[in-house]
Amino acid sequence: MGFFVGLLFGLVAGLAIVVLFVRSENSRSNLRTKLATTVAAFARMTVEDSRKILPAEFYPSWVVFSQRQKLTWLNQHLTKIWPYVDEAASDLIKASVEPVLEQYRPVILSSLKFSKFTLGTVAPQFTGVSILEDGADSVIMELEMQWDANSNIVLAIKTYLGVSLPVQVKDIGFTGVFRLIFKPLVNEFPCFGAVCYSLRKKKKLDFTLKVIGGDISTIPGLADAIESTIRDAIEDSIMWPVRKIIPILPGDYSDLELKPVGMLEVKLIQARDLTNKDIIGKSDPYAVLFVRPLPDRTKKSKIINNDLNPIWNEHYEFIIEDATTQHLVVRIYDDEGVQASEFIGCAQVLLSELEPGKVKDVWLNLVKDLEIQRDSKYRGQVHLELLYCPFGMENSFTNPFSSDFSMTSLERVLKNGANGTDDIENEKAVTHKKREIIIRGVLSVTVISAEDLPIVDLMGKADPYVVLTMKKSELKNKTRVVNDSLNPVWNQTFDFVVEDGLHDMLILEVWDHDTFGKDLAGRILGDESGLHGKVHFDIDKGYIGRGIQRLPAARGS
Repeated sequence: MGFFVGLLFGLVAGLAIVVLFVRSENSRSNLRTKLATTVAAFARMTVEDSRKILPAEFYPSWVVFSQRQKLTWLNQHLTKIWPYVDEAASDLIKASVEPVLEQYRPVILSSLKFSKFTLGTVAPQFTGVSILEDGADSVIMELEMQWDANSNIVLAIKTYLGVSLPVQVKDIGFTGVFRLIFKPLVNEFPCFGAVCYSLRKKKKLDFTLKVIGGDISTIPGLADAIESTIRDAIEDSIMWPVRKIIPILPGDYSDLELKPVGMLEVKLIQARDLTNKDIIGKSDPYAVLFVRPLPDRTKKSKIINNDLNPIWNEHYEFIIEDATTQHLVVRIYDDEGVQASEFIGCAQVLLSELEPGKVKDVWLNLVKDLEIQRDSKYRGQVHLELLYCPFGMENSFTNPFSSDFSMTSLERVLKNGANGTDDIENEKAVTHKKREIIIRGVLSVTVISAEDLPIVDLMGKADPYVVLTMKKSELKNKTRVVNDSLNPVWNQTFDFVVEDGLHDMLILEVWDHDTFGKDLAGRILGDESGLHGKVHFDIDKGYIGRGIQRLPAARGS
C-alpha cells in the first residue's frame, strides 16, 4: 500500500514540476518578446522623442545629443583618394610645420627637422559635420575627425654635443573638430572668395616617441622636451583662433587673418579648501593661468607654502583674439620642489559670459577634468575678478585694474577735499560715500612686538600670543606663543581678504597662554578705513594710532 501511495505522490510531483517548467519558459519567452519590442521601439526613437520622455536635467553630464550629420559617403571617397592626398600633402605639411618646430626647439637641441614625413595608408574618418550660423557673408562648417594613423614620421635631432638621433613619431591617435570658414560669399563661382581652416577643438592627441636603434630614455628629459615642442607647435600653428587662409578668388583677405580684439584683465585673489596632496604638512599651492596654452602666454603665480587657503592677490593680462569662443583656464598645483608638481584641480571661465567693461567676481569650483566632468569630488574653489576690455572701447569706460584707478572713490574724495573751504561739504560727501562704496582687497597685518604687558601669572611673567579677527567675515589668525615674557617679539605677517573694507573691523586681542586656560590681557579694535602703513598701539598713553579705537579694559601695547 505504501508503494502505491509513494508512486502516486511521485507522479503528481513530476507533473507539477513539468507544468511549472512549461509556464516558466512561456513567461520567459513573453518577456523576451516584450524586451525585443521595447528595444526595437527605442531604436526607432529620435532625439526629440528622447527629450519628450526624459527632460534634459535628468541626463548625466556625459550624455550629449549631437547635432552632427554622419559622413559615411565622404569617408568612403577619402579612403579611395588617400594615397594621392598623402603624396600631395606630406611635403606641404612638412614645409609649413618645420619653421614652427624650430621656433619652439628645446634649448638642449641644436637642430630639429623632419628627415621623413608620410601620412601613412590609413585615412582619417570624419564622424560628423555641422553648419554654424554666423551672419550672411560666410558659411562655417565643422567636421569632427578621428584618426588612428600608421604614419611614418622621423625627426632628425642634433644636440650641441654633436650627437645625432633619429626619433620616430609613431602610434598617433587623434580626435578633434576642424572648422572651415567660407568667406566672403560672392556672386562669382564657386561663390566664396577664400577658405579658412583651423583645428577648433583638440579632444585627444596621443603619440609615442622612439629612437631608431636605441632608447630615448638614455637622455634624461629629451622625450618630454620633444613632446612639449610638438604640442606647442600644433597649438601655435593650427589651433583655433589661429587659422590658415587659402584664397580661391583674387582679392584682399587681410580681414580674415588672426588679430587681437581685446584684453582680458584677471585678478587672482585666493583659493580655499584645497585638497591636501602632502602626507606631512599641507600643500604648497600655486596657480597657472592661460587663454592659449603657449609658453609665452601662460602666467604662473607665486608659491604659497603650507597653506590650503592661499591668498595671491596677483594681476595678469591676456590678449584675446576671439571673445566668442576663447576661455580662461586656471590650474592649481602643489609644488613638490625638484619633483614634478602635483595637480590639485582646474576651472575655466568662458569669455562669452563676460560683459565688456564690467568687472565679474566669481568663485569657481575646481574639477579634475574640464572635458569629462564625471568626478564629483570636492577639490576646493578659486576666487577671480575678471574684466574684458575690447580694443576701441578704452575711452568708453574706466578700467578699475589700471594704475590710474588705483585709488578708491572715497580716497579720491578725501584727496580733493584736503584743501580750501570745501571741507564741510566734502565731509558730507565722505559720509555719503562711506554708505555706498565697498572697498575690497587684501589686508596685510604684521604683528611685530609688544612691550610692558601686564603680569598675569603667579610667577611674575606671561606667555602671550595675539589673536587677529575680522569682525564681519569672522576670519581668525593667531601668532605663536612666546613663553615667559612681558616684551614678546613675534614678527609674523597675516593676510586677510577683505570684502568690505569700510564696514569691517580688525580686532587684535593679546592673550596669556596657560595650561588650564587663558587670560585676556587686552583688546584693540581697528576700523580698516584708517589703516595705512605702520600703526603703533600705545594704550598707556591713550593714543593707539589712526583709525584705531581703544577699549578701556586694554593695557600694554
